[in-house]
Amino acid sequence: MTAWVDGSLRPLASATVSVLDHGLTVGNGAFETLRVYGGTPFAWSRHIARLQRSAGALGLDVPGGDTLRSAATAVLAADGITDGRLRITVTGGIAPPGSGRGDGPHTAIVVAAPLDPSPPTTRVATVPWTRNERDACAGLKTTSYAANVRALAFAAERGASEAIFANTAGDLCEGTGSNVFVVTDGTVVTPPAAAGCLLGVTRDLVLECCTALGITANEADLPLGALTEADEAFLTSTTREVQGIAAVDDRTLPEAPGPVTARLAAAFRDLVARDLDP
Repeated sequence: MTAWVDGSLRPLASATVSVLDHGLTVGNGAFETLRVYGGTPFAWSRHIARLQRSAGALGLDVPGGDTLRSAATAVLAADGITDGRLRITVTGGIAPPGSGRGDGPHTAIVVAAPLDPSPPTTRVATVPWTRNERDACAGLKTTSYAANVRALAFAAERGASEAIFANTAGDLCEGTGSNVFVVTDGTVVTPPAAAGCLLGVTRDLVLECCTALGITANEADLPLGALTEADEAFLTSTTREVQGIAAVDDRTLPEAPGPVTARLAAAFRDLVARDLDP
């Protein structure tokens, strides 16, 4: 494998950063993961815009879009990846071993890897920890993922592929790397930004698909229990696309994928087929 680090394409074994890089020492970084279809990163413009928002909130500089696009093209070509995932990471660079920011250049990294398609349905597990909807980094895609690592391990121990968080109000929030939708009486509902969730690129595109298909969709607060009481439910993310939820903890949902989920999954695939930068 190959990585692009600060303007240089290197073999993965030699693509290193300092032990004092702020992304390593305190998780001061932002990133984006893009799905690659036929050698092209999907929804590039939306992902780069979100990277800029997340990095900007952390006080980080992002290389120009042309620079990152050239880096992505080089990495994908070097590794021969036509279908997979691409990750762009920006960190605070070298800084003192504490929370204070350094004054040196920031670090930028681009890597890619193959990706197997996700199954059409999966099991999820609710976790005993919460998202803080008033956290300083709520709604930002940062590299501080330790809570997600722990939650995902909790879910895996229970036979699930994703962990679901409530927020401090007890409302449904998000997964470790996905957004959550419930469908009741044909209406699609997903938590709003105020719930503390990251607004996913796939989430936004699926809401747009709802509009195009004439499916009623709302962003609204939902109690965590709404997930098990729904007619159907699904996850969205860059890597999962639209994935039906078959079971929540020990409760099996009525249909997976349900009819609305199946329509939206098909609509999303059609979108990818006709426009790689919607």
